[in-house]
Amino acid sequence: MKNEKLTRKEIIDHRLKQAGWNVTDCTQVIEEFDIIIDKNVAEEASTPYAGHQFSDYVLLGKDGKPLAVVEAKKTSVDAAIGREQAKQYCHHIHKSTNNGLPFCFYTNGHDIYFWDLDNYPPKKVYGFPSRDDLERYAYIRKARKALAGELINTKIAGRDYQIRAIRAVMEAIEKRKRMFLLVMATGTGKTRTCIALVDALMRAGWAERILFLVDRIALRDQALEAFKEHLPNEPRWPKQGEKEIVSDRRIYISTYPTMLNVIRDEENSLSPHFFDLIVVDESHRSIYNTYQEVLTYFNTITLGLTATPTDVIDHNTFQLFETEDGVPTFAYSYDEAVNHIPPYLCNFQVMKIKTKFQDEGINKRTIALEDQKNLILEGKEIEEINYEGTELEKTVINRGTNALIVREFMEESIKDSNGVLPGKTIFFCITKAHARRIEEIFDSLYPEYKGELAKVIVSEDPRVYGKGGLLDQFKHNDMPRVALSVDMLDTGIDIHEITNLVFAKPVYSYTKFWQMIGRGTRLLECAKIKPWCTQKDEFLILDCWDNFEYFKLNPRGKELRPQIPLPIRLFGLRLEKIEKAIELNLAETAGKETQKLKTQIDTLPKTSVVIMEARNELRSLEDENFWINLTSNKLEFLKTLVKPLFRTVADTDFKAMRFEKDIVEVSLERLKGDNAPYSKPFSPNDVISSKYETLKLSIIEEIGELPLSVNVVAKQEYLIRQAQTNHYWATISEEKFDDLIEKLAPLMKYRESVIPLGPEKFNLKDLISKKEYVEFGPQHEALSIAKYRELLEQKINELVLANPILQKLKEGQEISEAEAEQLSEELHDEHPHITIDLLRRVYNHRKAVFVQFIKHILGIEILQSFPETVSKGFDEFIAAHSYLSSRQLQFLDLLRTFIIEKGELTRKNLIESPFTLLHPEGIRGIFNPNEINEILKLTEKLIAA
Repeated sequence: MKNEKLTRKEIIDHRLKQAGWNVTDCTQVIEEFDIIIDKNVAEEASTPYAGHQFSDYVLLGKDGKPLAVVEAKKTSVDAAIGREQAKQYCHHIHKSTNNGLPFCFYTNGHDIYFWDLDNYPPKKVYGFPSRDDLERYAYIRKARKALAGELINTKIAGRDYQIRAIRAVMEAIEKRKRMFLLVMATGTGKTRTCIALVDALMRAGWAERILFLVDRIALRDQALEAFKEHLPNEPRWPKQGEKEIVSDRRIYISTYPTMLNVIRDEENSLSPHFFDLIVVDESHRSIYNTYQEVLTYFNTITLGLTATPTDVIDHNTFQLFETEDGVPTFAYSYDEAVNHIPPYLCNFQVMKIKTKFQDEGINKRTIALEDQKNLILEGKEIEEINYEGTELEKTVINRGTNALIVREFMEESIKDSNGVLPGKTIFFCITKAHARRIEEIFDSLYPEYKGELAKVIVSEDPRVYGKGGLLDQFKHNDMPRVALSVDMLDTGIDIHEITNLVFAKPVYSYTKFWQMIGRGTRLLECAKIKPWCTQKDEFLILDCWDNFEYFKLNPRGKELRPQIPLPIRLFGLRLEKIEKAIELNLAETAGKETQKLKTQIDTLPKTSVVIMEARNELRSLEDENFWINLTSNKLEFLKTLVKPLFRTVADTDFKAMRFEKDIVEVSLERLKGDNAPYSKPFSPNDVISSKYETLKLSIIEEIGELPLSVNVVAKQEYLIRQAQTNHYWATISEEKFDDLIEKLAPLMKYRESVIPLGPEKFNLKDLISKKEYVEFGPQHEALSIAKYRELLEQKINELVLANPILQKLKEGQEISEAEAEQLSEELHDEHPHITIDLLRRVYNHRKAVFVQFIKHILGIEILQSFPETVSKGFDEFIAAHSYLSSRQLQFLDLLRTFIIEKGELTRKNLIESPFTLLHPEGIRGIFNPNEINEILKLTEKLIAA
């Protein structure tokens, strides 16, 4: 047990040195810093301590003034014992030096707590800050401006909901919250919103360094481009070709694995206090597995971004970002975006396509007679061919089914302006092999496009990334039109020109399903119109696997059971084996397995935050006495506290570990066998469990798949052949189990070079059995009105050639009231449903006259609907007043909806319900008189329009 002095010398001095502090240099660190506490001051502060007090450490700035106090306690006590003491030292130093209030640290060596007094509550941190970190903290604390009055750059994020989202986070930051969660539908500009927030925080002096975390390289590159476009003057990492992290940038964009490797690297120079804000893009389950370690390591405020609908975000995500379940910091849904006037996101149609084989399976009854004859000639037994439709692309492959899906797609897809080729499309395929088969079918059915029409885009292909790579070609070039993807393009990829999505696989996760749909929801940007996509009113989803039907029946989808990581399973099996060996008095077996257990514990990554967190508990394992007699209490300790730590193991040969786990499991099953003579080989009288037999056979199969054609494998040919014999397993022993692990486990990585037999392959003619549009998603109830508008516009454009008044309008000439009346009568005679009342209802404009509608239909002048006029007016007002608070923005959103629905507004309305729900005095309680006048002018103008 270490006393306070030893704790400081052996642990705290070392950890300060890691952060760049030289404890022996009195210009950097003063130990036993003398604080004189006046008796009157002590009485005033209600503390019994007066006279000389000594702070364990005071860390000095470059100007020689105190920056921080570190209070040290011995390792055996709770660090929090020093909390109040450290706080008082900070305040006394502040009063005596008339300098800034020092930052507060208290520690027992293992646990370090950081307290930014007067700003945030104490927080556990995983290392001391460097001098530069502390001076940055001090500068930010002194120089930052109030966020309430900070303007938002509406050129980066100017939509009303984006401004509301940024304002919600900024207000939460000012309330000293540290965790925030934005839930925004795919395509609503999460990244732009985040960049505008970063810009505001930097200008206001609240943040100097930002880390933006993503889960894939493609998304990292996309984010780099976005920051480059909107914040071109802020230095970014990484630049082209950079791998080593550097400390002179302001914006850092990284994948989770890259940053995890950085903080676990023993040479890591990245302080836990390096960043001021971390943004977690696409926040989902993976971040609270291994990658939560990244968020835990850094002492910073954290913003989570996700497109997952609020009602299906799981409890863990809300808990991670310290928000109530179902109540993120801000939310904006797909329905809200589609129903906004004008829409912010694109609506979609769904066509369900199902083939005969998918519906009824592949069997004698469904295979065409001609195909049956060909199969017989090939020597196949028709009676033996019997597959369910769900087995396609798993146990059976039929080229004819894939070809039919491709042909149907080419027939039904939304085409480019030439009407020949499909617009940009993503095919969601089941496997990489499936994607390659679809690619071959495109090439064989449409050879005139010379292999450029459809391309497989998967993450492990190095040709996918970078300028000129396959993803870059798909985004920016005419060809390829079709991206055949397996997981890579399911989430995050931002391509506005996507007009078709093909679900060529079943999906069971509701979250992932909507992320995939989100690939098509973006509207075109007028400034970036591409020749192959000049118009996009909606996009088409071809559902080939009944996904929409599945989610109608199972709105939350199928919850995948979390898998226990392999290192945890191996450790757990070893513990069980030791327990069983002790029970059977097999001291030698228990001893051997205990040594292996200790070796496995040594593989825990020492620099992992999770391991550092458990350092106190792990210290007991360093004592050799712990291992001499493994009591039930010790085994329980290993099971409950140590075993879960193996989730941190990431850098190992998992194929070798899996084989080792299998051997430990089969050897454990042998120990469990009734009457088995554990210290000698099996005899014919031993009772062997069926589980043992199953495990044994699977191991024999694994060993049999080792390719002897590989030199390093061939060196173990004798053991490989022996281990597949009954004699070997009849005489199995602990020594033989160890031999298998030692010699064959490292060879398991070569098993994948063996070509598996794979599923049975056919090329049978398939037929479409179902083909229908599915009603799914918002606004489908408006299809009849849309159809009427289409027919009306077609009719009027047809009449232009025969009607002189229409021709006059088309040529830009004005017509008289009499001519307008005559035109109205003529059009009504042609089509009795062309009336001013119906036109006003269909085009949602209550005041426009007949001629205005005709000019709009002829494309002479655009007639905005009343809701569009109101929405545009409010959007412009909000963009011009980006300093407004969240509640003020909420009021304006409510006011916009009120005017659109009622079509009118009185001053009295503004102090009545629903506005009194936000404040008892309505508008008077939320805006000042000048702002109220501005709002009244806006509403009068819009209602009069």
